[in-house]
Amino acid sequence: MKKLAKNTVLCMQPVPKTIVSCRDKDGRNNALVVGFAANVSLDPVMVMVGIVPSRYSHHMVKESGCFVINLPKKGYEKEYNYLGSKSGRDEDKFEKMNIQWKDAEYVNAPIMTDCPVSIECSVIESTMPGTHELFIGKVEAVHVDEEYLDEKGNILWDKMDLM
Repeated sequence: MKKLAKNTVLCMQPVPKTIVSCRDKDGRNNALVVGFAANVSLDPVMVMVGIVPSRYSHHMVKESGCFVINLPKKGYEKEYNYLGSKSGRDEDKFEKMNIQWKDAEYVNAPIMTDCPVSIECSVIESTMPGTHELFIGKVEAVHVDEEYLDEKGNILWDKMDLM
């Protein structure tokens, strides 16, 4: 095993792939692929997403104080790659890719309905430790396609074919 220099860029790939959707103060929806997403707390349930301040969605999350984490299934690669490579500054990505969505129930952001899991989050804190602003979100609601729930309401992660 070779030891790398301390300043070598380390980029672990999150699994599953993650799309954050948000809405600006004028009601425009946007979504971006994020490489930094993680659980933060079990009680209360909190998660974190990292967004570079130059990204168009950054100001939306900062101003609205909310976001939705969407977990796409395999077969959604075209949309995922598009959302990760284009900017909402230049076009309406939802319209361009015919992204299906509905309003979230607890936060002012869109839920991407083609994703089997969507997690509504309210920002409770943010920090800027380096290149990305880390938005810590309290989970307000989790939406899961019924086919991926057991009779007790537990998520059947192994039944999903997430990206």
